[in-house]
Amino acid sequence: MARHGTATDWRRLALVALAVTLAGAAHRGMDTPASIERGELFVPSPEHARASSLGFDALISDFYWLQAIQVVGAERAGVGERAALLGRLIDVVTSLDPWVGHPYRFAAVWLTDSPESVQQANRLLERAIAYHPEDWRNRHYLGFNHFYYLGDDTAAADVLESAVGLPKAPRYLAALVAKLRLHEGGLETAATFLTQLAASTPDEYARAQYLKALDEIDVERHARLLDRAREEYRKRNRRDIEQVVDLLGGDAPVLRALPPAHAHFAGFGWELDPETDQIVSSFYRARYQPYVHWKDEKRRREWGTARDDDGELVEQES
Repeated sequence: MARHGTATDWRRLALVALAVTLAGAAHRGMDTPASIERGELFVPSPEHARASSLGFDALISDFYWLQAIQVVGAERAGVGERAALLGRLIDVVTSLDPWVGHPYRFAAVWLTDSPESVQQANRLLERAIAYHPEDWRNRHYLGFNHFYYLGDDTAAADVLESAVGLPKAPRYLAALVAKLRLHEGGLETAATFLTQLAASTPDEYARAQYLKALDEIDVERHARLLDRAREEYRKRNRRDIEQVVDLLGGDAPVLRALPPAHAHFAGFGWELDPETDQIVSSFYRARYQPYVHWKDEKRRREWGTARDDDGELVEQES
């Protein structure tokens, strides 16, 4: 015999229908783009939004998610002055329905106009990690923010290391962690970390990544030897080298031979990087260190997030 719905079931269904109808009517009556332009879009606190949701947290979360999308859609380049508004909207969205996925990373992409916005994005990403501990992407965005915008290599390495080994996590993460920890323990610490990973991983492709990074560390050791030789050359000759091979000649040569520019491949040498003037291998054409473009370094200094070799904040230049 078929079971008929109880009075309670019918009341719940009626409440859902009423909520959907009222939400739809309210949304049709709102000129959201105009409200955004006038700065009149009201965003309640997560606590007030939850208290007034009548248990329809996910439905109200979707409503504010649509508002967040329209905030971004109203701007042609970034969210600018509306970053704080976007941050409040995503905070409500993810407080009402913390098991959502994309809104967290949406915030990480758009909240990048200031250190305060990045910190807001980081708080949201930390919430994402709490509710989605197996999703490597949230840790990746959080680590990126710490490194790229806030200049904090240690915090970035801590976050990214926790993502190593998670399902579908990129194999390059461990090598990146080692590079980010350079200022903590130097080349030997990075090499030890990678050697242990290479010996323990069952993934042949991951092992190849670790061994490649170990080759880069070996080349970096040689490059640092050449750096010291270059300093000695300056002292002896009262001028700088024009090319790396100058270290072998002149009135007071410093070296008898140049070290190999790669551990396994012959045919490569050493050159001066035209952008940084550093001595680099012609195989890698870069030093073993996290790369930061000069424009990004300039932004870090303007934001007051630039750091020295010890990881300490550098005072902003006046």
